Amino acid sequence: MAKFRGVIFDLDGTLLDSLADIADSANAALEKMGFPVHPIADYRYFVGDGVRTLMERILPANALKDPQTAAECLQLYIDAYAVGWDRKTRPYPGIPELLDTLTERGFRKAVFSNKPAECTARCVEKLLANWTFDEVVGQKDGVIPKKPDPTGGLWIMERWEAKPEEILYVGDTSTDMETAQNAGFVSVGVTWGFRPEEELRNAGARSIVHSPLDIVSLLD
Repeated sequence: MAKFRGVIFDLDGTLLDSLADIADSANAALEKMGFPVHPIADYRYFVGDGVRTLMERILPANALKDPQTAAECLQLYIDAYAVGWDRKTRPYPGIPELLDTLTERGFRKAVFSNKPAECTARCVEKLLANWTFDEVVGQKDGVIPKKPDPTGGLWIMERWEAKPEEILYVGDTSTDMETAQNAGFVSVGVTWGFRPEEELRNAGARSIVHSPLDIVSLLD
C-alpha cells in the first residue's frame, strides 16, 4: 500500500494561476482610492497570507496609518474580486492530469487556502468542478486562522482519520512550507507558482517539484 493517505493542496499559485485576477482587482481598488498601482509581477510577493496582509503590502505607508482607509480599500478589493475573480484564473498546465491520476489511484484530496472560506469554495466549485475534493477549507475569522497556523490542515487530517506523516502538503510559498511543518505533514514545494525555489528550500520543503505529475512519484 502507498505510504500516504491523501494530498492537501494550497489553492492560489499551486492549483490555480490566479495572479492576474488578484492583481487587477487590487489595482482597481487602489486606483479608486487614488493610490499608485503595482505591476502584476509584484503581486507574487504580496499574496499568500490573507487579504488583510495583502492590503498592508499594497497600500502606501501613510495610508496604513488610517484604519478607515485600509478598511475602505479592502472592501473595494473584495467587491472587485467578487465580480472579476474568474476572468483569467485557470488551473495550471498539468493540474488536471494530476488530479485525474490521484482520483484513479484512490488518494484523498483537499484544499487548504488563506483565501476567505466562501471565496475558496467558489473557486474550487467552478474552476475545479471536474474533481471531488473531500474537504475545502479557507480562512474564517474565529474558526480557521490563516496559515501558517495549521488548524485547517489538522481538521482535515482528523476528518480523514490519518496521521500527519500520511499527508502530503503541497504549496508554493514559505507560508505553506511552515504550515506543513507546524502540522507535521510532509511538505512539497512547487516551482510553477508565485515564489522562487530558493524560498521554498529555505523554508524547509521536504521535496521540490517542477511539474504537477512529479507529485505522483512522491506518493509511492
